[in-house]
Amino acid sequence: MSTSKLQLPPLSLYVHIPWCIQKCPYCDFNSHKLSGEIPEREYVARLLDDLRADLNWVQGRRITSIFIGGGTPSVFSAAAMQSLMDGIRQLLALTDDCEVTMEANPGTFETEKFADFVKAGITRLSIGVQSLQSEQLSRLGRIHDPEQAREAAAHASQLPLKSFNLDLMHGLPNQSLDAAMDDLKQVIALNPPHISWYQLTIEPNTLFASSPPELPDEETLWDIYQKGHELLEAAGYRQYEVSAYSKPGHQSRHNRNYWQFGDYLGIGCGAHSKITLEQEQRIIRCEKIKHPKGYLDLTKPLRYKLNEVAKDDLTFEFFMNQFRLMEPVSKQRFEDTTGLPSSHASKQLGKTIELKLLTENEAAWELTPKGHRFLNSVLDTLLD
Repeated sequence: MSTSKLQLPPLSLYVHIPWCIQKCPYCDFNSHKLSGEIPEREYVARLLDDLRADLNWVQGRRITSIFIGGGTPSVFSAAAMQSLMDGIRQLLALTDDCEVTMEANPGTFETEKFADFVKAGITRLSIGVQSLQSEQLSRLGRIHDPEQAREAAAHASQLPLKSFNLDLMHGLPNQSLDAAMDDLKQVIALNPPHISWYQLTIEPNTLFASSPPELPDEETLWDIYQKGHELLEAAGYRQYEVSAYSKPGHQSRHNRNYWQFGDYLGIGCGAHSKITLEQEQRIIRCEKIKHPKGYLDLTKPLRYKLNEVAKDDLTFEFFMNQFRLMEPVSKQRFEDTTGLPSSHASKQLGKTIELKLLTENEAAWELTPKGHRFLNSVLDTLLD
């Protein structure tokens, strides 16, 4: 197989804060229920040690976005967040317009505290609303009520942020089309610049997996998606990713870099990195030790797994990410970020063109509406 030369893509930073007030039954993220005080000072120090160990992977790039996720990062104090951001800025060069997102739970929203988060350098909040129905919030194990969610959105709109996002789920237990649309209408009325609207799925190793709730059938789920999409478009939101809608100028830079197969450093418990090594002409993935106790143990290495992405897997990995975006896929980007010729991908994608799941021209590939609906079928052709 002939190759092109790997180019360094943009670089983002992901910071994982693993603690939650309680574990939600649908959550398969690396999160841990709080018991006692958070060891904030120790954890921030360890995060910065983690970052120092990975600085050789920066390769002269400036960080275009930072995402502080979890867990529930908003359980941290503003002082701890300030210390973290100060440490990051000392170690890394950030672009002038670097997007800094922090996930937040409406149940932890305090006006003064969140104003201090902004002073620390947070430019964007991602608030986990999930539903505005009390019964559904209870089923989902959320610690907030509908009014707290509305208040959090109102506070976010008053803060000097560049943007904020509201997370909303659909396809909830026994949810009807009308109930799903009511939830969505209420979130739209809060006027967030960005809405992440995604379907509840039952993931392995969760409480819902061991005791599954009754979810809407496929026909209802499809009706919810179609009607919801129409509502969002009519309200001025544009879908740019499978589950992401934004007002003009408010797409998540961090998420776009991820879906475009850009590079990202991951620090914190269980954090993942994807890094292009330009001189070595290879791509590696790294995972950090998962449990907070092990992560905080200074006698243990922080890197849990480190492996090279095999050349044979690069095409699938690229399109698995890129096809989530609702836009053409640049052949030049494919060559730059995989080091493979676009003709190699065109050959593998040939069957999807025959099935009218994909179109192709000289510069790009693009999923058809049918292709977006049957994305898994498109990706399966790359595994044949």
